[in-house]
Amino acid sequence: MQPLRRYSVVPKLPEKLIPLWDLAYNLWYAWNPAIASIFRDIDYSLWRESQENPVLFLNRLPQSVLAQFARDEFFLQRMKEVHSSLKHYLARKGNSMNFAGNGSGPAIAYLSFEYGLTPGLPIYSGGLGILAGDHLKSASDLNLPLVAIGLSYKEGFFRQYMTPDGWQQERYPNHDFDQLPMRPARSEDGSEVRFELTLRDETLIVKVWHVQVGRIPLYLMDCNLPENPAHLRTITDRLYGGDLEMRLKQEYLLGVGGIRTLSALGLAPRVIHMNEGHSAFAGLERIRVLMREGLSYEAALEVVASSSVFTTHTPVPAGNDRFPPELLLPYFDQYARDLGLAWPVFLALGREDPRNMSEPFCMTVLALRLSRFCNGVSVLHGQVSRKMWRKVWPQFPVEDVPIGAITNGVHMPTWISPDLSQLFDRYLGGN
Repeated sequence: MQPLRRYSVVPKLPEKLIPLWDLAYNLWYAWNPAIASIFRDIDYSLWRESQENPVLFLNRLPQSVLAQFARDEFFLQRMKEVHSSLKHYLARKGNSMNFAGNGSGPAIAYLSFEYGLTPGLPIYSGGLGILAGDHLKSASDLNLPLVAIGLSYKEGFFRQYMTPDGWQQERYPNHDFDQLPMRPARSEDGSEVRFELTLRDETLIVKVWHVQVGRIPLYLMDCNLPENPAHLRTITDRLYGGDLEMRLKQEYLLGVGGIRTLSALGLAPRVIHMNEGHSAFAGLERIRVLMREGLSYEAALEVVASSSVFTTHTPVPAGNDRFPPELLLPYFDQYARDLGLAWPVFLALGREDPRNMSEPFCMTVLALRLSRFCNGVSVLHGQVSRKMWRKVWPQFPVEDVPIGAITNGVHMPTWISPDLSQLFDRYLGGN
């Protein structure tokens, strides 16, 4: 029997057009109109049909069209100019802000369930993802020492359509990662970055993908591998899909797997920023790592909490994930033992009232307990959050609950129209 092999057929770019790959695999094109126009002007209809995904776009271009543009001196000059601007952007020296430490590697790791960076990378659903995407773009423009971690969804979030008789339906696209602006993350020896997780006494193999967002690296975890059993391969199928146990698996992967990803990449950021409670298990994994290095639980907890930032978003109970203890038990019983905690003590980390044995385990509460820096996303939301989570700090009056506020902003170069951007640059000056 012949073995099954998979082949990806891609066009052979003429040598003069090779810089197009550099432009396609850096998401700076998502907020740089000059780069986007390079692709758009080759074939506008195909650019739109490709969901503004330059990798898919280039892979679908006829060889004859590529040969034609390789002879177009005006196009080649434009491409050279924007390619030079990308190299200049990436070569800019580090931010002058003072970050404690030796300065090697990223100082901050940002963990989020979704990232809304561009329609060409469909791993987001709405506001939380758009905020995370703008966060990375702004960090890139500011040249902050940040690395981002998330999940690589095979089907992503559903897309809606209307049937001929007027019914609203949804479909889940099946993404080919080889056709997206992402590549397998690789270690120094050139091998793909992979690692193992133990999930309910089963071994889960995780592959890591790399997306370059300007100056910021984004690493996405993927479970859809032939080495994994079918029921584990689906963990990274859909964003916000599946039942409550699937949500638990995904949040285990984001939190625990996120810290393992950093380790597999040889990165040791000093600060962990958890965007919403989905990644709160990262704090537990950091505690376990420090305890294996010799710290007591209490010391490890203080180290982790003092170097963790948590942003809460959703001011309604339904938006804060809660899990019944019996669902958590098979996933975290050994985890609690590794931390030296009795099971009720472990559960208390995620309960507003640690004495209430019937209260479910809340990810937001866990993130609040494992972070010394917590914030809402507006002044009003900070006030609402302090009232909403005051039971976590019963010793404080509500106005002293340690949840601050940083008002959400947007990444202006992404959301301003190219025409207005040119106008402002002309009369107010560029970056």
